[in-house]
Amino acid sequence: MPPIEDHPLRYALTNELHARPFPTIPVPGTAVFLAFKEPLDAANRDRDKDRAHLLDLLDRNGAAHPQPDATHFAATIGRHALKWESHTEFVTYSAFAPGVSARPFDPEDMRIFPEDWVAAAPGKRLVALIVRIEPLPEDESQMLDKLESWFVPESLACSRVVDGAAVVAGDFRIDPSGIMRFAVFVRPGTGGRRVGRIVQRLCEIETYRAMSMLGLIRARRLTARLNALDPQLSDLVSRLDSPAQSAEATLHQLLAISAELETLAVQTSFRFGATDAYEAIVNQRIEVLREQRVEGRQTFGEFMMRRYDPAMRTVKSAESRLRSMAERSQRAAELLRTRVDVERSAQNQALLESMDRRADLQLRLQRTVEGLSVVAISYYAVNLAAYAAYPFTEPFHLSHGMTMALLTPVVILIVWFAISRIRKHID
Repeated sequence: MPPIEDHPLRYALTNELHARPFPTIPVPGTAVFLAFKEPLDAANRDRDKDRAHLLDLLDRNGAAHPQPDATHFAATIGRHALKWESHTEFVTYSAFAPGVSARPFDPEDMRIFPEDWVAAAPGKRLVALIVRIEPLPEDESQMLDKLESWFVPESLACSRVVDGAAVVAGDFRIDPSGIMRFAVFVRPGTGGRRVGRIVQRLCEIETYRAMSMLGLIRARRLTARLNALDPQLSDLVSRLDSPAQSAEATLHQLLAISAELETLAVQTSFRFGATDAYEAIVNQRIEVLREQRVEGRQTFGEFMMRRYDPAMRTVKSAESRLRSMAERSQRAAELLRTRVDVERSAQNQALLESMDRRADLQLRLQRTVEGLSVVAISYYAVNLAAYAAYPFTEPFHLSHGMTMALLTPVVILIVWFAISRIRKHID
């Protein structure tokens, strides 16, 4: 029996499903998270710099190195469990440690990532957050009092998640130390892996929210430019049938606007596509939390609906407007090209008619010249023929004038016949 041959990528594709396991986090515990992104063209960044930055952190703590082409890595540095992941546009670092600081959300918790090391990152810091994980007290009013003191009440989102396994809270604000805060209160008996899933979802929600909001900044810049182009395009379209306006000049102006719209589409297509994908991830991560309201407070889903969804609708609106204007300019250009073609056809027809008239005049002139040529040639031919016939006419006592009179019709007929033959041969 011949051996079974597997596809060369079978194991790699299967292992990819298990490549990024959820962390196991004890209760109480602390999670710190960083995300770095290159400001420009992050998808094509030099990933060797990302790896060198990771190795610097590992070497500072005497930890082992990842495989050369790894896109994710886990290690232990001191009392923290480190997790590193390389994504399409950004790199993330997570560190988990048992216990919580005496001061809630103490910036010292971030010292696992030294300031000089953060400053030397190949990208810029996009996300920095701390998740404080505590047991859920029997008297939930104690928890609510802590939330009121830790977060801004008007922005606070709080919900019971994963079938009541924990209560998560956050206000999506950056504190004076440049860090965003989240709190997780875990129901007794909840396993560390489930806590890890909840914490990772919170980190992902904030990371992909920040990444998707980059599209809003691009949409605002795009809208400002579209506001300038829209009146120009509308004015050109309104003058499409104006006889006073040169169709070719209008077409050149229209093509310039179309070219700029296409350039804007190329410049924004990746960012808007990425924004759409990141938005879907944010909504999916919130959905899997399976939120339940806590004491009438807004959930994460409600917070996003009020504060986040309008931004995403703005992005979609700018993208749709750009596409609509590009289609309008394309249709207007097609109509204008049709007008130019019609005008050129009319010009060509007038030119052909003028050429026909000139050809007719030339034909008439040619026939006139041919008639005059017959007369001129006949005149000289009759004289030559009269001299040639003189020896034959002298015995008959015919005068020179009589001889020319007799020869003239014959010569004219011969010359006319000869010229006609030549003309037919040329034609």
